[in-house]
Amino acid sequence: MDLSGKNTVITGAGRGIGEALARAFHAKGANVVLADLAGAPDAAAAIGGDRVVGIDADVSTEAGNVALIEAARSAFGPIDLFFANAGVGMGTDLAETDERVWDTAFAVNVHAHRWAAKHLLPEWLERGEGYFCSTASAAGVLAQIGSAPYSMTKHTAVAFAEWVSITYGDRGIKVTCLCPQGVNTAMLSAGSDDEGFSGGDVVKAAGAVLEPDDVADAVVEVIEREGFFVLPHPEVAGYMQAKANDPERWLGGMRKLQRMVMGR
Repeated sequence: MDLSGKNTVITGAGRGIGEALARAFHAKGANVVLADLAGAPDAAAAIGGDRVVGIDADVSTEAGNVALIEAARSAFGPIDLFFANAGVGMGTDLAETDERVWDTAFAVNVHAHRWAAKHLLPEWLERGEGYFCSTASAAGVLAQIGSAPYSMTKHTAVAFAEWVSITYGDRGIKVTCLCPQGVNTAMLSAGSDDEGFSGGDVVKAAGAVLEPDDVADAVVEVIEREGFFVLPHPEVAGYMQAKANDPERWLGGMRKLQRMVMGR
């Protein structure tokens, strides 16, 4: 896709990867709607110009997604590309994670994707084109040590993106799924458990921590060639291959990494 002149929406765009995506899309000539619980209007103002709008939005409900889509259409017209980037990193193991945390993790990391697609696809299918993008994680193709909700919801996000591509790819719908490893965002350092352990400790131990702008550049490159996976950390592709070729060895390696990070 040539982003120039395209109407795009990015959730979770008040900071981090989403804000970087908004800047990158805008630089390519796109009209950009930034959406977030907080910070989106300020982030939009920092970009500046008449091709950018910031909207306060809660995508943890279907109604919130519908309201965002309607507001974006009012701002620029029909949506060409929707990027479901908003995400939460919550929870630890099964015994310690409250049910409300599970509900929030699935609402934001999974259901927000399907609610957005549900209300975008009819128009896109009628037009014969549309682009659905989502942010999952390397945890979605591998696994996350520590947080069961994060690992499960990110796997589901990848599966949903694959399903949309398979189901609607022959009808003009393009899909791209972002699966980064460590990125220098607030989420990376949040969520330590009682022992001072967090999922961020794992990704810091596993490889390089990229800046959001680096990730956004990788996303733009894949969208321009209409590819499926964005893997800003190239080693993730190797991990995926190793997991497929020898799952027992890969699981053993993950347990070893867990022992190393947790000092056990």
